[in-house]
Amino acid sequence: MEEAARALSALHEWENFYVIVGSSGAALTGLQFVVMALISESGKPSTEREISAFGTPTVIHFCAVLLVSAILSAPWHSLSSVAFALGACGIAGIAYGVIVIGRARRQTRYQPVFEDWLWHIVLPPIAYVLVLIGAGLLTRQPQRYLFLVALAALILLFVGIHNSWDTITYFAIRLSKAKKTDDSR
Repeated sequence: MEEAARALSALHEWENFYVIVGSSGAALTGLQFVVMALISESGKPSTEREISAFGTPTVIHFCAVLLVSAILSAPWHSLSSVAFALGACGIAGIAYGVIVIGRARRQTRYQPVFEDWLWHIVLPPIAYVLVLIGAGLLTRQPQRYLFLVALAALILLFVGIHNSWDTITYFAIRLSKAKKTDDSR
């Protein structure tokens, strides 16, 4: 009984971390909606395939950060329930990563470069695998494996920030070039 209470108190020690990270994920999700609205008003066409491959996953990763934060901030009565919820999140994220790989390969309008593959295709599944590993080992050594889950949440948060910024700069450069072309005519 005392060991279970000690394990659950490990979650409490992370509360501030997940309040900050979860709030950041939620706020950045909203900001991504603003980015997409600005892109849609730019008058430059984007296909559904591009958005599904590069825009939607960013929102999903921010939401995953929010979900992991909510899971680890909830008042659980057993660590195995936490592990189950995190495991489900990890499995769903890995499955979604496979879907994103297919979407990125099928879209034809934008030719991804190494940086795109790294941030959009490689790092997110790694983060979800870390969540799954952390979930699987959480009941054994919660103090150690909560760090692994925290690392995964930060990876997803930084991936989302990078990918949002990348999208904004891509469209800013594209619009600037289009404006210069229009002005020279």
